[in-house]
Amino acid sequence: MKLLVFDIVQRMKESRQWLYLSTLTRDERKNLDTSLQICLQEELCGPLETQHLRQERASLGQKSEPRIPGLARMTSLLLPPELDPGGGARILQSRMPVSLRCCERHLIYITHIVSECVREDPDGYTAIRKPGQHAVAQVMGLRCQFDAALRSQLSHVRQSLTKLPTVYTVSYKTKSEEFSRSTLKCGEKNGANGIKALADNINHLERIVEEWIQGVWDQDMIRVGLTRSQSSSHFSDSRAAYFAKLNRRDGGGGWSPESKDRSPWLQVDLQDRMEVTAVATQGRHGSMDWVSAYMLLYSDTGRVWKQYMLEDSVGRIVGNGNPDSVVHQKISQPIRTRFLRFVPLEWSPSGRVGLRVAVYGCTYRSYVADFDGRSSLLYRFNQKSMSTVKDVISLRFKSRQAEGVLLHGEGQRGDYITLELHRGRLALHLNLDDSRVRSSSARMVVTLGSLLDDLHWHSVLIERFSKQINFTLDRHTQHFRTRGDGDSLEVDYELSFGGIPLPGKPGTFIRRNFHGCMENLYYNGVNVIDLAKRRKPQIYSVGNVTFSCSEPQLVAATFQCSSSSFLSLPAPAPVLEGPSVRLQFRTWNPDGLLLSNPLISGQEPSYLILQISSGRLRLTHQTASVKMSEVSAGQRVNDGLWHSVSLSSRGLQIIMTLDNEPASTIQLKNYLEPNGKQYFGGCPASRNDSSCFNPTIAFQGCVRLIFVNNQPVDLMSVHRGHLGSYNQLQFDLCGIRDRCLYNFCEHGGRCSQTWSSFYCDCTGTGYTGATCHNSVYEASCEHYRLAGSSSGYFSVDPDGSGPLDPIKVYCNITENKVWTVVRHNSSDAVRVRGSTLQKPHVAWFNYNASSDQLKALVSLSEHCEQKIAYHCRRSRLFNPWDGSPLSWWVDRKGEKRTYWGGFQPGVQQCSCGLEENCADMNYFCNCDADRMSWENDTGVFSYKEHLPVQEIVIGDTYRLGSEAVYAVGPLQCSGDKSLWNAASFYQEASCLHFPGLQAELSLDVSFYFKTASLSGIFLENMGVQDFIRVELSSPSAVTFSFDVGDGPVVLTVKSPVPLNDRQWHWVRAERNVREASLQVDQLPLRITETPPNGHLRLQLGSQMFVGCTATKQRGFLGCIRAFNMNGVMFDLEERAKVTPGVSSGCAGHCSSSAGLCLNRGKCIEKSSGYVCDCTNSAYGGPSCTEEVSMSFEKGASVTYTLQEAFSVMQNRTPTVLSGSSQYSVSRDTVELRFQTTQSPAMLLTVNTLSQQYVAVILARNGSLQIWYRLHKELSPDVFSPIRSSLADGRLHRVHIQREGKDVFVQVDHENKKYVLSYEAAFNSMKSLTLGKVTGSDVMDDEVAHAGSKGFIGCFSSVQYNQVAPLKAALLNRGSSLVSIRGRLLESNCGALADLSTSVSRLGVVTAAVFSTFCVLAVMTRFLYQHRQAQRASRLQEKEHQRSLEAAYRAEFHLHNPIRDTMQEYYI
Repeated sequence: MKLLVFDIVQRMKESRQWLYLSTLTRDERKNLDTSLQICLQEELCGPLETQHLRQERASLGQKSEPRIPGLARMTSLLLPPELDPGGGARILQSRMPVSLRCCERHLIYITHIVSECVREDPDGYTAIRKPGQHAVAQVMGLRCQFDAALRSQLSHVRQSLTKLPTVYTVSYKTKSEEFSRSTLKCGEKNGANGIKALADNINHLERIVEEWIQGVWDQDMIRVGLTRSQSSSHFSDSRAAYFAKLNRRDGGGGWSPESKDRSPWLQVDLQDRMEVTAVATQGRHGSMDWVSAYMLLYSDTGRVWKQYMLEDSVGRIVGNGNPDSVVHQKISQPIRTRFLRFVPLEWSPSGRVGLRVAVYGCTYRSYVADFDGRSSLLYRFNQKSMSTVKDVISLRFKSRQAEGVLLHGEGQRGDYITLELHRGRLALHLNLDDSRVRSSSARMVVTLGSLLDDLHWHSVLIERFSKQINFTLDRHTQHFRTRGDGDSLEVDYELSFGGIPLPGKPGTFIRRNFHGCMENLYYNGVNVIDLAKRRKPQIYSVGNVTFSCSEPQLVAATFQCSSSSFLSLPAPAPVLEGPSVRLQFRTWNPDGLLLSNPLISGQEPSYLILQISSGRLRLTHQTASVKMSEVSAGQRVNDGLWHSVSLSSRGLQIIMTLDNEPASTIQLKNYLEPNGKQYFGGCPASRNDSSCFNPTIAFQGCVRLIFVNNQPVDLMSVHRGHLGSYNQLQFDLCGIRDRCLYNFCEHGGRCSQTWSSFYCDCTGTGYTGATCHNSVYEASCEHYRLAGSSSGYFSVDPDGSGPLDPIKVYCNITENKVWTVVRHNSSDAVRVRGSTLQKPHVAWFNYNASSDQLKALVSLSEHCEQKIAYHCRRSRLFNPWDGSPLSWWVDRKGEKRTYWGGFQPGVQQCSCGLEENCADMNYFCNCDADRMSWENDTGVFSYKEHLPVQEIVIGDTYRLGSEAVYAVGPLQCSGDKSLWNAASFYQEASCLHFPGLQAELSLDVSFYFKTASLSGIFLENMGVQDFIRVELSSPSAVTFSFDVGDGPVVLTVKSPVPLNDRQWHWVRAERNVREASLQVDQLPLRITETPPNGHLRLQLGSQMFVGCTATKQRGFLGCIRAFNMNGVMFDLEERAKVTPGVSSGCAGHCSSSAGLCLNRGKCIEKSSGYVCDCTNSAYGGPSCTEEVSMSFEKGASVTYTLQEAFSVMQNRTPTVLSGSSQYSVSRDTVELRFQTTQSPAMLLTVNTLSQQYVAVILARNGSLQIWYRLHKELSPDVFSPIRSSLADGRLHRVHIQREGKDVFVQVDHENKKYVLSYEAAFNSMKSLTLGKVTGSDVMDDEVAHAGSKGFIGCFSSVQYNQVAPLKAALLNRGSSLVSIRGRLLESNCGALADLSTSVSRLGVVTAAVFSTFCVLAVMTRFLYQHRQAQRASRLQEKEHQRSLEAAYRAEFHLHNPIRDTMQEYYI
C-alpha cells in the first residue's frame, strides 16, 4: 500500500493522466488487491457493490483492463484547479463506478494527506532513489502531516458520526483547503448499522495507516540536515561539534567535550523551526567513547530551554552501549523547534563522552501573531450574530504572564465562550442559552494545565458538537457537557482573540489581556491570523498586533538540590543609595533559603537572611546567632507561580516588597556595609569561614532576573565560570514540574506537592494509602462479622479500591446468617386510589446509592431478595382479557417487570400462582379475582439481576371501591461470593489464564494461599518490558517483583515460621505511582518508594497467569482463594472447571463447618484434625468460647502497651513502614462487659503519644460516658448513650465502633449513633488501661477524677481492636507489654451477677415473710423454687447471649473466613 500511494502521487504529478493497469508493478497490483479485499472482508458495501468489487478484483490479473476508474476521485483531490484548467478530473469523477465508492475511502484519506505534503512544499521533501524502487516522498514529513491532520480528523469524524442521520456528511480541513463529501452511505446499510459500519471502517483505516507509517519508518528514514552545530566545549579541534553528524568518521569521529567541562552539551541549529519527529545517536567512531543516557532540550531561540519528557515524569533518554550502533528515539509528540541540545547524563565507564547525532523531521509552517498585553484581534461576522451547533477552535500559544484572555465571545441571550489563562492554568468558560447563569460562582469552568507561563508553546484544541465538548491542551483531553438549555452557541457580532477590548460590556469577564504569541489560530476552518496579516475586512486589529513573535531573553537558573545547591556572587561595590537586591522565584517547597548576605553593622558582623518559611516570605536581620528583627510577607508563596521580591535600604531602614503587596520595613540601629560574598539559594557544604549562614534548607526552585544594586546579574557568565561560583544548578531553563497537574490521588484525595514529590490527603474520603487507593471499609457485612462486629450500621465498599464509593448499610448479624440491608426513602405503606393506565400512580425509591454501587453489592452477594407487600380490593394486576399488565415495577436497569414473586422473571405470576394456592384457581394472582374483599399478593423477589426495585406503577384503582396498599421492603443480601472462591492446583504445569491487567497507575492484588511446596508462582503478567510477579520464593518468604521501565524492583517479606505449613496465609501486594508495598499475614509491612522522576505507567500484556509463569514453569501446588485485584473478584472456581490440572474449591477441616472456632479464634489445620488458636480472641478454651474475667479491687489497674505488632492490623490496608512504631487508627472497636456498684469509675482509656485519648467512664450518677479527644487544642466529644445508672451490680455489655466521624454504640440491647465534631486519626498509639489511671495531665477534669477513683468490680471479655488486655494479663504476667497494679483475681462475672441477684431477691422475700407472719415452711419452699426459676432464667439468658456472640467467625491471619458447607481440596 505504501508503494501504491506514493506512486500514484508521483505519477499523477508528472503525467496528470489516468493510471493504467499495464503501468502497475506487481507490488502495486498486490497492494491494490489487498485494499479491495479489505472492503469485502469488512462488509462495508451493499450486495450490488460487493458483486462489482469481486469482478474488479478478478480483473487485476488481466492486463487488458484499461484503467482503474476508482482513482478518478483521487485525481480530483491531487490536482488543484490551477493544474487542471479543463476540469478533466471533475468530469471523470462522475464516471467512477459505484463499486468503489465505499472502498475508495481507504486510499482517499491517505493520498490527500500525501498530496498536501507535496503541494505545500515540493522542494522541501527530499527524494531517495534506491535500486528497484521508485521515488518516495520524505517519510518524516509524511509522519508530521499524518499526526497533525489525519489523526485529529479521524477522531473528529468518529465523534460526529454518532449524531448524524442516515446520509452522512464528513468534512475535514487541511492547511490549504477544505474537503467535503456526503455520499458515504454504504449500500443497504443505514441507521445505526450504517453508523457502526462507517465507524468500524475508520478504525480499520487508522490501523492501516499506522502499519503503513511504521513500515516506512523502518525502511526509509530520512534525516534533516544538520547545518550548524555547537557545543559547550570540545576536547580538540578534531572532536569539535562539526564532526558530530551521524555515521561521520572523519576528524576525531565525533564530538567530545573537555575533561573539565562540568555541564557538557551538544547543540544543533536547524536554521528554522522544524517539526522534529525523531533523533538518533552514536558514539565516537574508533573509540570507547559514547553516551549511554542523555537529556534532550529544545528552544526556539537558543535561550529559555525546555526538557523533552518521554512520559509525564521521565526525561532520561537511553543512549548507546557501544561507539558505532545507531539508537533511534521516536518523538511521540513532535517537537516544533529550531534548536536542540543533547545533554549527556551517563557515558562509557571505560571512556568519556562521545557523541554523533541525527535529527528527523519536516518543515513547519506557522502563522504567528504577537500580543503586547494591550492588543487583540476581532473576527467580525457578516451577520448580526453567529449561531453554530458545531465548533472547532485550534491554536498554539506561548505566554509571558500567568493571566490573560485568549478568546472571548458572547451573545445577548446568555451564551458565552471564554478561554483564558488564570494563575498559569488554562480555563474554558462555556455556556449555551442560559441567561440565568450570570454570577461567577454559577458559571461552568473547566481547567487544564499548569505553569503555562513558561515561555514555551502549548497546543489547544476545542471541539464542540451540541453540548458535548472535547477540550485538549497539549497531550491531555477532558470531555464534558456544557450547561444551558440549547444545543447551539450564539455569539453576537464578533469573537475577540488576545483580550477583551471593551471590558465595560455587560457579562464580560474582567481579566487581563493576553501577553505573548499565538500561532495557527483557526476558528471553524478560518485562519484568523492569515486574514489579519492580509488585512482582510473580517479582521479588526486593536492595539499593536505584530506578525512575528518577540522573544524575551529571560535566563533562569534551576536550584536542583535542597541540601547542596547554591549560587555565590562577589561582594558588590558600595553604592550611595545603599545595597539592594531584587529577583523573581518560583517553587513548591514551603521552606528554603533565598539569600544569605553577610554585612557589617556598626563594626559588628551581621547577616541579612531572606527565606521562605512555612510558605511565607521572611526577612531577618541578625548578628551571629542572636535574632535582631524580622518581618514576613505573603501567604503560600510556594504555589509554583513567579513571585517578585525586592530588598532595598533607605537610611536606617531595610524595605522588603513582595509582588504588589504593601512594603514591610526593618528598622536598623546602624548603617549596613557589605562583608563578603552573597549567597543565593544555599550555602556551600564545606564552610571554612562564617561567610554564609543558612537557618533552613537550601532553596529548590527557579530564580531569574537577579539585580544587585540595580545591576543585572549575567547568569550565563556564571555558567561559563566567568562570574561567581555555583553548585547543583541548571542554567537557562526552569525545571519546575507540577506533580499535581494530573491528580494521581484517587477517590477525591487532595494533592499537595514539593519540588520532588507529591502527597495525597485522604481525609474524609473513606480511603487511605499513599494515593488514597485503599478503602478503609470492609467489602461486605460478612467481613464485619468475621472481624467480631455485632449488628449495626456500617459502610461497605463492595469494589474495594475500585472507583465506586462506599455504601451505608445495616448489617443484621444473626446466629446463622448475616444480612446486608439497604434501605430506601419510602418504607411506609402507601394507599392508592384513582389511578388509571393513562394516569397511573408512580413511586420512585431512592437507596442513597447509584445503580453501579447497588450492582456491585448484589453481584458480590450469594443471595439477594426484596419483599413487596401488596394488598388489593378490586384492583387487578393483569388485564383479564389479554393478560396485559395493569401494574408493574421497574428494576435497577430501568426495565419494566411484571412478575410479582420468586426468582423466575419470565413467569408472569404472583407468589400464589407459583405455589398453586391462589384464592381463585382461574387466576395466577389473588388480586386478579377482582373481589370486594381485601386480597394479598405479597411477594419476595430473589432474581439478583433485577434487584433492587427502583419504581412501582399502579394503574387499576379508578373504579368504585377500588384501592390498593403496598409497601416495598429494603434490599436484603446475604453471603459473600469472594470469600471462599477457591481453586486447587495439583499439576505444576497447570495454571489459570485471565485477561491482562489494565492498571497502569495503581494496582493492588490480595489473596489467601496454603501449600506444602517449597516455592511457586502465584501470579505473573508480562509486557514487552514491564512485568509483575508475586511468588512464594522460599518456604518462609513471599516476593513481589515488578518493572515499570526503571529496572526490576523486588520486595520480600520473610516469615519467622514456614509458610508452607498447609495453613491459610494472606498476601496483599500494591504498586502505585508513589510506592510499592507487600503484606503477608501480620508480619511487618514492606514498602519501597518509587523514584521521583521514574516511569509511572505499568504496561502489561494480554494475559495474566495465576498459578504459574508464561512459560508454564515454577508452577504452584496448593490452594488459592479470595483472589481480588483492584476491587474486582476473579472467579477462580469457574475458570478451574475448564482448566486441566486445576479443580474448583479447596478441602480441609477448617472450612467444613462454620462453628469450629468462635469469637475471632483461628482454625489451624492438623494432620488428623484441627486446633483453635485463641490468641486474637478475648475468650479461651478449645473453641474460644470460655469467658476470661477478672475482679478488680480498689486501686487495681491493667495497662497494656500497644506495640508495632498490632499496628499492621488495620482494615487490611496498613500504611506503616517496616520497623516503625508510628501508625494511625481512623477506625476502632471497643467491647467489654463489666459489673460494679461504684460511681464514678474508670472503665477503659486508650491514649497516644500525641496527647489524644478515648475514655469510657461511669459518671457520678452512674451513667455511661464516652469521651473522644482527638485534637489536643479542641474540645472533646462526650456521648452519654444511657442516662440511667449502670452501677447497679448487674452485668452490662458495651460495644463501641468508630468509623471516621461516625460512632456506633450498643449498651446491652440499645443502639445509638453519634457523629464526632471533627475527623481525625489516632496517631502513635501508646497504651490501653483498665481501672485506675494516675499521673495523666492530658485528661479533662471529669475523666481524670474518674481515673483517680479507678474501678471496683468485675471485667469480662475486654477487647480493643485485636488486643485482649485481660487475657494478656492472665497469660503474660511477666511480659513487658502488660503492667498490673493492685490486686486482681481471676473470676467469673456471670456467676457473680447471678449470685448478687439471688441474694438481693432472698433478702426481700425474707423481710416480707417476717412482716406478714406467713407460713414459713410453705413460703420458704416457694421462695426456693422461685429462686431456682430465676437462676435458670438468668443462665438461659446468658447462654442466649453467648449464642449470639458465637456468630463471630474466625479469621486466618486477620481475615480468614470459613464458609458453610464449602469443600476444599489439598494435596
